[in-house]
Amino acid sequence: MIKDKVVIITGASSGIGEATAKLLAKNGAKVILGARRINRLEAIAKAIYAEGGIAEYQALDVTERKQLEAIAQLAKDKFGRVDVMINNAGVMPLSTLDQLKVEEWDRMIDVNIKGVLYGIASVLPVMKAQKSGQIINLSSIGGHHVSPSAAVYCATKFAVGAISEGLRQEVGGDIRVTVISPGVTESELANTISDESARKGMQEFRKLCIPAEAIARSILFAISQPDDVDISEMIVRPTASPY
Repeated sequence: MIKDKVVIITGASSGIGEATAKLLAKNGAKVILGARRINRLEAIAKAIYAEGGIAEYQALDVTERKQLEAIAQLAKDKFGRVDVMINNAGVMPLSTLDQLKVEEWDRMIDVNIKGVLYGIASVLPVMKAQKSGQIINLSSIGGHHVSPSAAVYCATKFAVGAISEGLRQEVGGDIRVTVISPGVTESELANTISDESARKGMQEFRKLCIPAEAIARSILFAISQPDDVDISEMIVRPTASPY
């Protein structure tokens, strides 16, 4: 059951993170929102409270390990525990490798891989101590299928799958680990694409997109399972998607 579970969500200021925060709070979870845009977090928290939910928020850059430790501490200080960590923050500045956009590669590695690892590190000791918890990592269909201009992005999402499976095998028993791989979904990810041809290609691809709420419902489903059931992996894509 999800009622009264304490849930941290990274990348919570828009898209999947925002939709998930609102849906989980509506179903009785106590949500802690983290993202860089504090004004957006404040507005989302106010909307949740207006509908009778419970939400806290804190500025968060997932590339800064101490900030993830701080948001985990906020959850403990406010509610005494951490039941679910949703590592949702991600970036997707697509480009072909020959353009040598090394700074963008570094950014994807920092956010999409190290950000997930820092998120895991921030809550794993708490969950082990309380002998319960669930870590949900957002991958992508890009973690299952590689396409031109997405080599580095896909590599980061393959890494999320590998990290999650390794974690699942290591923690066994008390802590559940779930990987959710969205297909093309309404979000601000495409806004990070600086290459014009890749941006146009993504705009065409996004004509098939499903709403962020579709992924939020999948996350709710995974959390709502009995403690002895771990939904280890889900791919959620548009019915018409070719990938």
